[in-house]
Amino acid sequence: MGRFTWSRLNPHQVGRFAEYFVKMEFALYGFEIFTSEVDDRGIDFVVRRGQSPFYEIQVKSARTSNYVFMQKSKFPLHSNRLLALVLLKEDQPPDLYLIRATDWLSPNALLVDRDYVGLKSKPEWGVQISRNSKTVLTHYQFDTAIARLSVCGDEQE
Repeated sequence: MGRFTWSRLNPHQVGRFAEYFVKMEFALYGFEIFTSEVDDRGIDFVVRRGQSPFYEIQVKSARTSNYVFMQKSKFPLHSNRLLALVLLKEDQPPDLYLIRATDWLSPNALLVDRDYVGLKSKPEWGVQISRNSKTVLTHYQFDTAIARLSVCGDEQE
């Protein structure tokens, strides 16, 4: 079995891997990472670099699905809330994307707004990965997106 055989992991292992992977990527950029004991508010951890603002991080992962979502009640559209999306393609290293919550204020082919009025499902913000949205998704590649955060290039420690 190869190193990136994602199919051998159960859903809990995939989620745990994704969260640790994202934390390490933030650490490589010099961020401090603050974890919470309970994830009941849609925040997996908080990061900060130097004297910059704190960013609340929600991690989502997918290995077979082309859609991930966050309940609107747990993912408010604040500029300090970020989605870290980890896509796991079999036999390939993980792809990591970073999306600012406020980008859902302008839904598009990638970032969708679903209210499900009159249905049992709760309102959600989603990421719809399709052939049409892949070009939009590249805008959010982690290394590129993190450079757009106001903290990158700020004061050095």
